[in-house]
Amino acid sequence: MKIFNKSWTAQEAEEWTKEDTITVILSPLVYVLLTMGTVFSMLLVPAGFFVLGVGIVLMFVMIFIINPKLSVISEEYEKKQKQYLEELERKVKWED
Repeated sequence: MKIFNKSWTAQEAEEWTKEDTITVILSPLVYVLLTMGTVFSMLLVPAGFFVLGVGIVLMFVMIFIINPKLSVISEEYEKKQKQYLEELERKVKWED
């Protein structure tokens, strides 16, 4: 049984799923942990290195969860952008 979906269609990727919810929860947590961990590590507080490490691990977990979905959305956007630019080029050259 898969915990996280790794294969998405463009339509499925546009819908809100548990992967999005997990990422929304993790992203501010990662931001705070990385910020606090960096500051405390610069001050050479031992706990700062631990907090920084936890923040880095959670960042990679978050990327692992959401990246497949973002890749599909990005590919679909690139296709639409290419079609739009081709259409714009035809209009600029006065072609129909």
